[in-house]
Amino acid sequence: MSRIGKLPFATGVLCVFASLFGSVSQPHSAAQAAPASVLARAAEKPYIVEWVYRVKWGHQQEFFDIFKKYQVVILEKEKQVGCVTDYSIYAPSLHTGEESRWDYRVIIVYKNMAAHECGETLLMKQLFPDQATLRKKNIVAGKLQQCTGISQFMS
Repeated sequence: MSRIGKLPFATGVLCVFASLFGSVSQPHSAAQAAPASVLARAAEKPYIVEWVYRVKWGHQQEFFDIFKKYQVVILEKEKQVGCVTDYSIYAPSLHTGEESRWDYRVIIVYKNMAAHECGETLLMKQLFPDQATLRKKNIVAGKLQQCTGISQFMS
């Protein structure tokens, strides 16, 4: 797997969705005594989201160009505002079989779970006032994908 750099793309095509949450290990009596404090600590932990894209053969560069033009700009703005602390984009360096193939993997680290909902829609309207063009590009990128998987977990 090779890291492409700091560059994601929200799409309407979602084939797989998995949520994995880290567990808080405390003695049974302590967990009963202070559930609110446990939840408060968990809410302040970094929240990590992984996007996995599988693009139709021969359209990887076209997809990635749209991806960079729109989604990376949004991630950078979320980083400036403080919602996102880091993100990375990876591409595989070896060929794999079709059933396990993926083309891009994006790891996004949000400040906490609440920051995950930091107003991406508002930022999108600020960054891209021409919403009709943005919707068209999202549709094009969605048609280029075969499957998208998203995993979410707290570190």
